[in-house]
Amino acid sequence: MNNVSQTALECCQEPGVCSQITMSSLDTKYVVITPVRDEEAHLRNTLECMLRQTILPVEWIIVNDGSTDKTGNIIDEYARRYPWIRGVHRGNRGFRKPGGGVVEAFNEGYQNLQTKDWDFVVKFDGDLSFEPEYFECCFRNFSNNPKLGVGGGTICYVVDGIKEFEEAPAFHVRGATKIYRRSCWDAIGGFWPAPGWDTMDEVKANSLGWNTRSFKDLHLVHHRPTGEADGFWSGLVKYGRANYICGYHPLFMLGKFVRRLAVKPPILGSLALMYGYVTGYLKRIPQVDDPAAIAYLRRQQLNRLVGRASIWD
Repeated sequence: MNNVSQTALECCQEPGVCSQITMSSLDTKYVVITPVRDEEAHLRNTLECMLRQTILPVEWIIVNDGSTDKTGNIIDEYARRYPWIRGVHRGNRGFRKPGGGVVEAFNEGYQNLQTKDWDFVVKFDGDLSFEPEYFECCFRNFSNNPKLGVGGGTICYVVDGIKEFEEAPAFHVRGATKIYRRSCWDAIGGFWPAPGWDTMDEVKANSLGWNTRSFKDLHLVHHRPTGEADGFWSGLVKYGRANYICGYHPLFMLGKFVRRLAVKPPILGSLALMYGYVTGYLKRIPQVDDPAAIAYLRRQQLNRLVGRASIWD
């Protein structure tokens, strides 16, 4: 069985970061749902990292979303050896379905959960490497903040042996590793089945009085960078389209277009982002069916633009 590479582990948190073990964190019951599609190259690493956790999940559902490689075989191999790991196999739809496909796969996994008594549900990617104390440390953060509804570590990549991080506001938890307190999960009512789901969940949670936070001292290696499967242009178009679907304020998006000009390639990147956003209006693509959440998000974005307190702080 393959071991996690040393390079990958070096990108994670330093050993001993979470040295204080509390009884509340050790008693935590959590379930994990991992939608995967063609993850043969990385899934074993993620499985081995999970097996080393100081606090194991009570159930882990890995949803094979129509893979054409050996992903399904790997899932079945581990499910035979560990009773708390179970596989769900979906047919191949023949194409990638950005946003909505992940949510559909997650929901099918959620519906197949046998465990009813859990404290946290985790949406987790199948191409991550992480330290044995990762979940223990995450649950300590939740224990220290009863209003924390959504949390998770910070995603990084290893490029020539150096950590690289994607810029993101502190309230945003990357979709690759999202942990939901059960009462918060019940309050937000699950995921919006479209691109932007991993922003609207946090917007909804914050609008209901919960906190959402990315844990900057807990690092996970993402072995397949965000948008890699879509390509540069398509990835940014998808990002702009997700912003439209979430109801981003036009003035806030204008600021994003201008700011994107400072990132290479400047003009092409900004045009792709703008194209995804504007064509959402032109094609009359449905937005999130939650006017209150969109209104809350837009207020926060305008506050951000004028320097007032917002969820970006």
